[in-house]
Amino acid sequence: MVHRGKAYTIPAAVFDAVIFDLDGVVTDTASVHAAAWKRMFDDFFSRHAARKGVPFQPFDPDTDYRLYIDGKPRVDGVRSFLGSRGIERPEGRPEDPPGAETIRGLGNLKNKDFLEHVQEQCADVYGSTVDLIHSTRKNC
Repeated sequence: MVHRGKAYTIPAAVFDAVIFDLDGVVTDTASVHAAAWKRMFDDFFSRHAARKGVPFQPFDPDTDYRLYIDGKPRVDGVRSFLGSRGIERPEGRPEDPPGAETIRGLGNLKNKDFLEHVQEQCADVYGSTVDLIHSTRKNC
């Protein structure tokens, strides 16, 4: 561990176990999440623009994801980003079908897309984290 330019070592003897979060720590799922958000929002905004007769403004997976989505529960991210565009949708229910034009339905569509991608194509792993896991195991 490095803190303000100094290296620190935590003795393995002080731990009984080490737990790693797969989502974004061991695996690069942030890019998969961002792509799923983009597909869901672009589809929604395309239909919304056609209905309202306004220009289509796509979701920006860098700026929009970071400002309105990242670090929030899924439904809060949907609500936050739609609000940034001045769009209100009904909350819906947790069991809304993926793609229903409710906060929950849009979130469910994003989640369905994310899970399908991970099941079909997997997610890249961070080699440095895998190395850390192996070194942790060797030092126990």
